[in-house]
Formats: sequence, structure tokens, C-alpha cells
Amino acid sequence: MARDNYSLAACALIAALLSSDAAHADASQIARGKYLAQLGGCTDCHTPGYFSGKPDSRYLGGSDVGFKAPDGSVVVGPNLTPDLQTGLGGWTAEDIAKALRTGIRPDGRVLSGIMPWPAYANLTPQDMDALIAFLKSLRPVKNKVPGPFSASEAPGLFVMQLTPPAKTSVAR
Repeated sequence: MARDNYSLAACALIAALLSSDAAHADASQIARGKYLAQLGGCTDCHTPGYFSGKPDSRYLGGSDVGFKAPDGSVVVGPNLTPDLQTGLGGWTAEDIAKALRTGIRPDGRVLSGIMPWPAYANLTPQDMDALIAFLKSLRPVKNKVPGPFSASEAPGLFVMQLTPPAKTSVAR
């Protein structure tokens, strides 16, 4: 009986050590993902209040500013938190990776031209996994952003306009 208790205790210790290492690895991966999200400027377009200099507590919960593209359409940076109704909660890791690598959402829509997915497409598999682990670790924020809006719709929010440079001719 004492021998069984000893075996049980040894198994419990090994399991605790293994889960501790796994938790550390997950924390390390999430920290790497957070670093990448900060470096990639995700908060700029996906956190309410960022462009007014007062980001609010809905970190990566979707912007409150629209971006007007040269074609007249307006998009608002969506909620990147794992909220099931208004964020990425229904997206799998594969869905997120596909969107960041190809610019195609799970519903088939193409990401806006302002989203720099071609740059994210170059992430290593480990960095992509870390970024996804970070996004999935966020506190879910219920915040449905409006849009996208066609050129004929009035978005009813502050809109930044993206204007391509004027074409100039170079004299030789």
C-alpha cells in the first residue's frame, strides 16, 4: 500500500513538472506573439481610441475609425479578440493563418488593402503560431465594428482617407 502511494506521488510530481513546462512554453509563445503584434502595429488599426491618442480597455477589440480606400469603400479594423459573436472566436488557428498568409477570410472575403497581410505572410511557422496563440489568449471583447461600407454608403464615424500619391512625370 505504501509502495502504491509512493508511485502515485511520483506520477503526480512528474505530471506537475510536465504541465509546468508546457505552461511555461505556452506563456513564452504567447509573449512572443504579443511582441509580434506590437511590432506589427496591430493595435494601431484594431484598438478603439488608438488614433485619438486614448486607447481604451478594449485592446484589439476593433477600431472606432474607418479607412477610406481609393475606390471609395470604407473598412473598420475588426475585433481580433476571441469573442464568438464579434471577434475571431469562431475562427480556427488555420483560419487565422490563412487570412494572414493569403488575405482570404474564412467566409471568402478578401482583406482590405490597408491590412498588410503580405508582410505577415512572411512570418516563420513558429512566429505565426505564436501570434495566433497570443490572439487566442486575449480577453474576449464584445464589440461589433460597423462595415465594410461601399462607396455609396455613409459610415457615420471618423474616417481616414488613403490617398495614393499623384503621378508625376520625370523630365529627362
